[in-house]
Amino acid sequence: MTASSTPPTPNRPPGTFRIGEIGGIDVLVRSSWLLVAVLIAFVLAPTIEAIAPGLGALTYVAGLAFAVLLYLSVLLHEISHALVAKRFGFDVRSVTLNFLGGVTEIDGEPDTPGREFWIAVVGPLTSLAVGAAAWSVSLLMPDSALLLFAFRALALANLVVGVLNLLPGLPLDGGRVFRAIVWKITGNPYTGSVAAGYGGRAVAILALAFPFVAREVIGWNITILDYVIAFVVAMFLWTGATQAMLSARVRRGLPSLTARGLARRAVDVPRDLPVAQAIEQARQAGAGAIVVHGPTGAIDGIVDERAVLATPEARRPWLDVGALARTLSPGLTLPVDLAGEPLVRALQRTPSSEYLVVDGESLYGVLVTSDVDHAFASRARGGGTQTDAGR
Repeated sequence: MTASSTPPTPNRPPGTFRIGEIGGIDVLVRSSWLLVAVLIAFVLAPTIEAIAPGLGALTYVAGLAFAVLLYLSVLLHEISHALVAKRFGFDVRSVTLNFLGGVTEIDGEPDTPGREFWIAVVGPLTSLAVGAAAWSVSLLMPDSALLLFAFRALALANLVVGVLNLLPGLPLDGGRVFRAIVWKITGNPYTGSVAAGYGGRAVAILALAFPFVAREVIGWNITILDYVIAFVVAMFLWTGATQAMLSARVRRGLPSLTARGLARRAVDVPRDLPVAQAIEQARQAGAGAIVVHGPTGAIDGIVDERAVLATPEARRPWLDVGALARTLSPGLTLPVDLAGEPLVRALQRTPSSEYLVVDGESLYGVLVTSDVDHAFASRARGGGTQTDAGR
């Protein structure tokens, strides 16, 4: 584990509702969690009835209360990830509780093995601490079988979560811990990701084999449900490990993506220049993009290439090029030295088809999203080196 009825926003994905915030971090709950809470209440009902007979409908209320208590401990696990990430300067979008547990949405990846290690390991350590605390409280419980059951079950659940999450395979927290260790030893984050990915696949195989071993070696009474759960867990782990390895391969090529290398040469023309003349100036300059300026001379727009292509040639001598320009808004101007993952995140924050690239206060060129997509796909396939797109 590692993030209402009002319309969804970028900080509130569809199917979630906000229950508050901790340390400035939104805490969200997926609607599917409600179904899990009800399921937990029904599964625990026979046990609760045996421990405290005669509760009637309150049996299910007690089950729901335990589900809430259990997910509060999951919240502590996730919020510990989030707070440590914030402490290291990362933006944390949200913590989301779902039917599998929880997810912490952190913007970006740790840039050192030490940060990776502490962000990852704090979650399982929190679960182990909660488990130990719940067990200690159970030792001090008054003579109440129901409360004793609740705290010991909570302790057992957190101890299991803590131990399992320390297994050295992605996508578990232990996989990120293992990745950090290999990264520290080799100096290569990609090597760490691959090692932790294979670790995740090994853990998936062990999860799939567990019910067979438990039946044949330990002699446990294994049901069909146990096999189904083992298969689901194994598929989750295998898929997560495979995706992590693919993501690592893509990230390995990200540093070679630079605004400087991908920016097209651009010509700067007045807004009231006819489109035909602007295209001719770009052709003579060998430029692949056009920017426009107003009366002050300051660049205030980027001509949309698609709009130019959609304009009939017969209209181009009579149409001002400024009419086809996108106004420069916050996020559409990028420094020339922006590269790698920071470059990709900048494009994701402010989606557009073109961006103005500047070297200090001077125009350097225009970055076209399709050029970045092409270079990104080339690196994902293991393609060649980057070349200047239009310079």
